[in-house]
Parts: sequence; C-alpha cells; structure tokens
Amino acid sequence: MNAMPSETESTIAPLAVRGLVHSYEGSNALNGVDLALEPGSVLGLIGRNGAGKSTLIRIMLGLLEPMAGVATVFGEPALALGDEAKARIAYVPQQPEALAWLTAQQMLDFVGRFYPRWDKTFVRNTLERWQIQPNRLLAKLSPGERQRVDLIRALASQPELLVLDEPAAALDPVARRELLREVALRAGESGTTVLFSTHIVSDLERVASEVAFLHRGKLLMRCSVDETKERYARLWLPERLSSAAPAHSLSRRRHDNSSLSLVVELDERGRWPEAASLAGARVDALGLEDLFVEVAE
Repeated sequence: MNAMPSETESTIAPLAVRGLVHSYEGSNALNGVDLALEPGSVLGLIGRNGAGKSTLIRIMLGLLEPMAGVATVFGEPALALGDEAKARIAYVPQQPEALAWLTAQQMLDFVGRFYPRWDKTFVRNTLERWQIQPNRLLAKLSPGERQRVDLIRALASQPELLVLDEPAAALDPVARRELLREVALRAGESGTTVLFSTHIVSDLERVASEVAFLHRGKLLMRCSVDETKERYARLWLPERLSSAAPAHSLSRRRHDNSSLSLVVELDERGRWPEAASLAGARVDALGLEDLFVEVAE
C-alpha cells in the first residue's frame, strides 16, 4: 500500500518552470515563460501550432535542456529526475513512435513492469472497448490507434502527474470524448494532476479547470476556464476614439473603417479600461473560443 504524501509533498508543484528561454536556429520558441501547476489541477495549455507548446512540455519534463531558466518536477530538477519521480509521471507525446516493432500487448506488458501500480484490468478492458487488437504490431496500427495505445499505457500506470501533448490530434470525435472523460475521471477520483496541450478549444471547456495561453513563445494569460468569460472582453472603439485606446491589451486590430478592436481585461478593482466608458465605445463578452481566435490571429 502506497504511503500518503506528507503535507509538504502535497503543496509542492508537480511541474514548475521559471524564466524559460529557448530558440531554434535563431527563432524564439520560448521567451521568459513562468508556469506552475497546482497539485490536482487540470491545466489546458492552448496555442496555435508552432506557439511553443511541445517545446515547453519537453523542457518541463527534462527531455530538453533550455537555454535559460529552471524546470522542476515534484521539486526535483527536471534534468536530473530520480527513478521514484519518473514512476509518478506519465507522458504521451504528440506522435508516439517508441517500440513500434512490438505488438500492442507486448509493449504494454514490457512497460508495465516498471510501474508498481500498473492496472492490467484497465489495459485489457480498454483495448477491448477501443477495439484495438492486442496482437497487432504497433507499426501496423493507424495513427489514431497508435495514439490510443499510448494513452492506455499512460493511464494504466495510474500516474500522479499526467502530461499529454495534443492527445486528441489523431483521434476521431468519439474517441476524443472518451479520452477527455477518462482524464476528468482520473483527476476527479484520484487527484491526478494533468497538463495537456491542445488547439481544440472545446476540449478545454470539457475537462480543464484552468487554461494557459501560449502565443509566440510567451505566456499571455493564465486563469480558470470560467473566469475567462468574465475577465476578458472585446473593446470596440470608433476611429474618433482610437487615441484613447489603452496602451496594454492582449490583441489590437485596426479595421477597414478605421475603427479599433482590442482584447482587454479587468484590472485589480474589477474595472475595464477607461476608454470603455466613453460615448461610442462598446464592450462585448468573449467566449473561450472567441478569445483564442482574437488573440491568435
């Protein structure tokens, strides 16, 4: 029987990074990113393809050394994790390719030996439910089937920390819903901390408790999913009011009629920028998908 974590252990961030900087061939992939996950939280990392999500995840898990900054997992340096910490983590990359010469069952049996809490019953039942033939070579499976097998591998270890990089990229809508339901169940019943990256906004709304928006290597915002609808809005200003636009905004767009639209947020006192109160200005509520489109375009 596993010992319960101490009060100190339960307050240590399962994943945390500070001041991360990384670039590829002179192009910034990450530019001063700070992020920490609360134990038991489900954080959705959202951003367009190429925003830096996969780079951030790989650095967080110690799979890539950053040019600057610090990454820790359960309080340990990510680049020097011990076996005990590794056994508490499950990671599914965007394109699983490891051990492709084995059958699905052979791979799961082999990997299961390294995890003391490996759930064989879950493996058997889920392979059957997802209609995956256990004796087929992984290399012969479709991309969607291969991703499902890797998800089974991750969930069967009953991890304390589950990290999924675009987990639904190759899944059909039905399989995506099943995956999200399973993630929500694990987080709710076992207190598993979950980080998953995606560009599918509807996935976030189904399962995430928090959202972090990564754009061009910078973390633009981080808040609860429900809070996004109250904290952020679109501010419309006609041309004659353009000069009153606030200096800071998440996005700024000039339209053909010379009007201006900006994505703004409430200040510490719960107020919109002063320009919002001017005659002719308009503030429109934004859903999560609208917010994503406004900022990402």
